[in-house]
Amino acid sequence: MSETTQVVVVGGGYAGVMAANRLTAGDDVAVTLVNARPTFVERIRLHQRVAGTHGATVEFRDVLADDVRLEVASVERIDAEARRLVLADGDALDYDYLVYAVGSTSAAPAVPGAAEYAFRLASLEEADLLAPELAAAARDARVTVVGAGPSGIETASELAEQGRTVTLVAGDLFGPYLHPRGRRAVAAQLARLGVTILEGPGATVTAVTDDAVQLADGRDLPSDVTIWTAGFAVPDLAARSGLSTDAAGRLLTDETLTSVDDERVVAAGDAGAPSDLPYRMSCQAAGQLGGAAADTVLARLAGTTPAPAAVGFLGQCLSLGRGAGLFQFANRGDVPVRAFLGGRLGARAGAWLKELVCWSTVKQLTWEARRPGVLRYPAVVADPRRAAALRDRRQETAASDVVPTASV
Repeated sequence: MSETTQVVVVGGGYAGVMAANRLTAGDDVAVTLVNARPTFVERIRLHQRVAGTHGATVEFRDVLADDVRLEVASVERIDAEARRLVLADGDALDYDYLVYAVGSTSAAPAVPGAAEYAFRLASLEEADLLAPELAAAARDARVTVVGAGPSGIETASELAEQGRTVTLVAGDLFGPYLHPRGRRAVAAQLARLGVTILEGPGATVTAVTDDAVQLADGRDLPSDVTIWTAGFAVPDLAARSGLSTDAAGRLLTDETLTSVDDERVVAAGDAGAPSDLPYRMSCQAAGQLGGAAADTVLARLAGTTPAPAAVGFLGQCLSLGRGAGLFQFANRGDVPVRAFLGGRLGARAGAWLKELVCWSTVKQLTWEARRPGVLRYPAVVADPRRAAALRDRRQETAASDVVPTASV
């Protein structure tokens, strides 16, 4: 009689749910998903939650396979030697294999006053602190959004569309991922919504107070509500558990997403750093990495060699309010190209595509729950430059290991 293998997935975001669902394809595998919240959070919709245009949550039973057991708990520590999770309530959970999918959250701002007076927006709890503050603010209240990545752009546009007076403080560069053509199109749409964009060396925030944002060039911007979207960080669970991490705290793994310390620990999503070359934090990468992490575990259970993760990017999709959007296309190396869908003529098509992306990220999880393995990606989607970079690194390491012979 075969023995059941206990696989525990820590983290119920896009990567964790995908991994848990894929793992149900294994024979005699019991899958447990540990998550601090009882509901799945559509993180890419949190700006809609604060604006009141979408709830940004889904019941786990709608996205999890029936065979996955949900454990609502917080993990305090990973005891890799004992193969055990120590939970915050004092209980413990044993595992044979662990999928580390704790995701990412807001980086603690180092700018004076930002932690006290600015609202962050990378988690459900942070969104629910901000939403009532916005609801209570007067309609002509001055809203300042700090950070001009996707979260900042989408938050600014969502609130401006509702008639809010919004200033977007971009720092050195507005929309740093975007191609210059896409960047101009997004800036034009924000201008149509009435958003003021501050960009350049002087547009770096130096301090935040309860009613203002101070900039490097000396400007003092009155701000009734300040929203901080600049920077992400990962939880320190791996680091405080004694596992090897990169400088940002992501679990160090090989290309099969296996921890460099323990082959029973596999990473998925934002909190992993394969070969110390982490992928861009995104739900686009998370789903692919979640499936790849599960495939690594299933390969080991089957006695076969796990394949390297294959992750491909299409680009970046932005909502610019409910009526407009933009999709910035990229090559396989996740480098933006000239092509984009959006702009003045294609704004509604961009909005439709963004909504399709949001819908599909959840729908893909349900497809995987019903037919585990249906969303497996072929190796051809991977960035060829990544393989070249890894090859160069191996050659440099081999060369440095050669001991020169002494001349006679």
